[in-house]
Amino acid sequence: MTAEAVPASIFRAYDIRGVVGETLDAEIARWIGRAVASEARERGVERLVVGRDGRHSSAELAAAVAEGMRAAGCDVVDIGQAPTPVMYFATHELGTGSGVAVTGSHNPPAYNGMKVMVAGDTLSGAAITGLYERIRDGRLAAGAGRLERREDLVDRYIERIAGDIRPQRPLHVVLDAGNGVAGAVAPRLFEALGCRVEALYCEVDGDFPNHHPDPAEPRNLEALIERVRASGADLGLAFDGDGDRLGVVDAAGKIIWPDRQLMLYARDVLRRRPGEPVVYDVKCSMHLERVIAAAGGEPRMSRTGHSLIKATLRESGAPLAGEMSGHTFFAERWYGFDDGLYTGARLVEILAADGRPSAAVFAELPEGVSTPELKVAVAEGEQGALMDALVAEAQRRFTDAAIHTIDGVRVEWPDGWGLIRASNTTPVLVVRFEADDEAGLARIRAAFEGLLAAVRPGLEIPG
Repeated sequence: MTAEAVPASIFRAYDIRGVVGETLDAEIARWIGRAVASEARERGVERLVVGRDGRHSSAELAAAVAEGMRAAGCDVVDIGQAPTPVMYFATHELGTGSGVAVTGSHNPPAYNGMKVMVAGDTLSGAAITGLYERIRDGRLAAGAGRLERREDLVDRYIERIAGDIRPQRPLHVVLDAGNGVAGAVAPRLFEALGCRVEALYCEVDGDFPNHHPDPAEPRNLEALIERVRASGADLGLAFDGDGDRLGVVDAAGKIIWPDRQLMLYARDVLRRRPGEPVVYDVKCSMHLERVIAAAGGEPRMSRTGHSLIKATLRESGAPLAGEMSGHTFFAERWYGFDDGLYTGARLVEILAADGRPSAAVFAELPEGVSTPELKVAVAEGEQGALMDALVAEAQRRFTDAAIHTIDGVRVEWPDGWGLIRASNTTPVLVVRFEADDEAGLARIRAAFEGLLAAVRPGLEIPG
């Protein structure tokens, strides 16, 4: 395969993502590995980490990435099957600051992709498209790197967390990995923290036979809710396909969405780091800003996307960041990368120290009436033009509201807000609403339904 056969479409805003056998295969993965290593060498990096999730295609793709890296002259440390956060951890532990996680994350089984870290930066935007341009233009290094296989990084990851986080009392925790790669690590980690663990769908299976590993979708948490209630557990934790996102269910079986989780983490971190920024994305609750400010922090809104938020966290020096999809980033006592397993451990630490049932702890956090992320399917590649039209129409019609266009369009009224933005991983528009009450929520939803109908008649926001 020539470089011209590598499709530009798989180089997304904050990772690489394609359909296996159509837009992504082993030969394309070799080109990408060579491009990553060429970029790394220009930044003075000669050693790279490669890890992979549990999808059926991941072993072949990871081997091909490693071949491409070695062909560009970089040495490769292959850590095998491991959650994406373990790959990030390995780049710190081994001092490389650079690596690739081969993962399709929460996408359907036919998808796979790569999350890329070079010299401490998780690549996004122009840096991701720059990899494609390297391949296209032939700006690729050559050499003969060595391959090293390491099987101890998961153990070191667990030891590092358990050595720092020591809950004051044991909690009964149900873990649902949705058959994603986190299932190979999460039970061991939470047992090391002293928890009584019930494992639900923790067998790694790339077919995801029980439910899809995406905790942002309420239906994917139904089995966890049922098990938490039936067993009387203190807490339920759900992980996405590669383990960098977390879903939470309290002892009463209520879903605690990530923006409300972030309120609790912010209060905890700001006790030790007062006055510092806390970063959150445009999909988060209006109450989060108020909680951060009341706790003595500086609220800072960011674009959505794990790489983009991570960059904002690093630029601002913030000790904590998070987004509504479930990525949470602790730079206080940890490394600042998104890690659903570590975030769950910090949550266990906070709840164990409080002593009350988790439902009582979360009940104290302010909450409006809100929707989860609602997804409007569109044709592949048309999100950009649609969003340009939606922003222009929103600015024309919503003259009584505050409008933010940092990422899509967020329209804020005194009693609530609505957001519509383009997904960077799948061909959908993501919509979310929040208000003080049901009447306000219905009014804001109707306003956005009118906005969407004005730009593209026939597109509907799901219930």
